[in-house]
Amino acid sequence: MADRLSTKVLVPHPAGSFITGILEQLDAGKSTHDRPLTLILHGTMGHKDYLFQRRLAQRLPQDSFRFDFRGNHETPGSWCHGGLLNDIDDLDVVAKYMQSVYGYVIDLVVGHSRGSLVGMRWLATAPEARSVTAFINVSGRYRMVNLSAAAKVWQAAFAADGYYDWSTTVARKPVTVRIHPEDVDLFVNWDTSFVWDQFPAKIHALTIHGLSDNTVPPYDALIYARALGARTPGTHTLHMVEGADHNFTGQQDEVVDYMLEWWGLHERGELKSSGVWMTGARGKL
Repeated sequence: MADRLSTKVLVPHPAGSFITGILEQLDAGKSTHDRPLTLILHGTMGHKDYLFQRRLAQRLPQDSFRFDFRGNHETPGSWCHGGLLNDIDDLDVVAKYMQSVYGYVIDLVVGHSRGSLVGMRWLATAPEARSVTAFINVSGRYRMVNLSAAAKVWQAAFAADGYYDWSTTVARKPVTVRIHPEDVDLFVNWDTSFVWDQFPAKIHALTIHGLSDNTVPPYDALIYARALGARTPGTHTLHMVEGADHNFTGQQDEVVDYMLEWWGLHERGELKSSGVWMTGARGKL
């Protein structure tokens, strides 16, 4: 019987720091050389074990690595609201380390919200991503200027103080980060249009989005469906979850179920065309 093992790994970063992550191995007794690996990416002010990340990692039928981006939870550094290029750099460092030290072949990338934006750009630009066969986009934003109602609070603070201090809870600990107007400018000017003609044609993609998402409008998922569904031989499957918010509160196990069912179709070579997959329905409509 395979012996599953969870190991905390500190990935050295060229900037002089490290990235903290958890390596999940299905069979710790076997060599990792040429074994497929899934990379799991968290969203804004998230961490490697929140929402569905840990649940997914511990149910996937292959090894996985989930980690904290710089300035998040157990990875040191400065967090920046508009620092998506920093996140891409972190992802690249992780991928190269997993490939060179362990011999893994990156096969699947899963991203939530900001993590989806980072994952998509990395897949379209990084040589280390050439082995990837599938991507799961959860609650990903396409129209960057459509920020949540919280942005109105930020604008008032910018006018009064020149910055906004955002206090939240990460891994059950209080955290405060400072957001400046230039950070928001970087974020809203992030280009997502590359997915129409630069996202790898061979990668099969799944988009999961909650119909009650008040942070990223569900319509953004339809845009991704149209952009990524026009590729071949890669396909795109759109799955809208009724009653689900941005973080799939109370529905995270269901979200993992959807991912694993879709992944099974991919592994069996049954993803032949793009389409829609609704809650409660098995297979495409």
